[in-house]
Amino acid sequence: MSAAAIALLVTLLVLLLSSAPIAVALGLTTFLYFFYFTTIPLTQVPETLTNALNSFPLVAIPFFVLAATIMSRGGISRRLTEAGLAAVGGYRGGLAMTAVLSCVFFAAISGSSPATVVAVGTLLIPAMIRAGYGRDFSTGLIATSGSLGILIPPSIPLIVYGIATETSIGDLFLAGILPGLLAGALLLAMVVVVSRRRGYGTGATAVDMTRAEKVRAFRDAILSLLLPVFVLGGIYGGFFTPTEAAAMAVAYALLVSLLVYRELSWRDIGPILLRSARTSAMVMFIIANGILFSFVLTYERIPAEVTGALLALNLQPWQFLLLVTVLLLIVGCFMETSSAILILAPILFPIATELGVNPVHLGIIIVMNLEIGMVTPPLGLNLFVASGISRMSVLRVARAALPSAGVLLIALLIVTFVPVISLALVE
Repeated sequence: MSAAAIALLVTLLVLLLSSAPIAVALGLTTFLYFFYFTTIPLTQVPETLTNALNSFPLVAIPFFVLAATIMSRGGISRRLTEAGLAAVGGYRGGLAMTAVLSCVFFAAISGSSPATVVAVGTLLIPAMIRAGYGRDFSTGLIATSGSLGILIPPSIPLIVYGIATETSIGDLFLAGILPGLLAGALLLAMVVVVSRRRGYGTGATAVDMTRAEKVRAFRDAILSLLLPVFVLGGIYGGFFTPTEAAAMAVAYALLVSLLVYRELSWRDIGPILLRSARTSAMVMFIIANGILFSFVLTYERIPAEVTGALLALNLQPWQFLLLVTVLLLIVGCFMETSSAILILAPILFPIATELGVNPVHLGIIIVMNLEIGMVTPPLGLNLFVASGISRMSVLRVARAALPSAGVLLIALLIVTFVPVISLALVE
């Protein structure tokens, strides 16, 4: 490895350890490299950015962010929650089960983990606390369940991985369905066990709904429940691409919120657009700097050197996947999801290809690892979001999320070593 490559990696590490924002650390490292370690003209920077960001699939990201914002403000997320409550609210631990199901449903239309935590947590964390579920259990469960937002399609990180490795985004979306449902099912099983031990869902914590109330909840939620069917069915039915599906999700959510539920007015559109633009700009800024850093890594042949070194070890595919899991669990604690994918996917992808690991399966493994990173300190974004909702310290939320994060780890190991779970719908 050249002196420039070593300096590049050391600079990034120092900036990250100094608590610099991820995007700033990536961008500053790249520009220092251009100034001091290479003869590449600076004109290459805007050219590289233009070529990378001039990508039709990337357009899906701001659309999915906008769709999630509309759903949260327009009553769609609330109706999904009420439908979940009608379905399982009467069982032991029903309110906690509703939280998990609501996260699964909202994940299927938002593509974002923090958006899922906000939409579901704002409604259910206070309700669960009032019902006696315990502040720690309620907050930890929703922080973890919300991380399904980046696994169950549509998923922004899967879009980023698809662009970084030129893997079919449609195949990645298909591959994320069963692992996402598996993780959701395991979380539900954990809720049942904890509820039986602690007596949740009985006495003061029980949820009672009459038959008429359940029918009304399902009737009101029909259009909300049809949204993921509309989006994903349109993609796999060949009616539109993932990017076009994101735009259709915005149109569907807007029409339902404005004309059917009437919880939005035209005056609300401006603030919604502004909020979505801010979130999208943050995500795209991270992606832009990640793309520049990936360009420098490739120019310094770091992925090729790492690939050669690992292949020389004659690793078996399962050993490589175990190594990837350990590496990404550590990286997920310190790096934002899109940045981690843009940096590591170009390094891991060629090794996986050489070892015969399906690139779609690798993408699901990467995202599931980083999903756990969303609820692990010091950078777990879901921890900060849930902390703001429940008014708990981030460290306390992290401790509360440990049991459910352990459940996600079990799901990750199952999917990693039983690839048919992620590839069954693709093949």
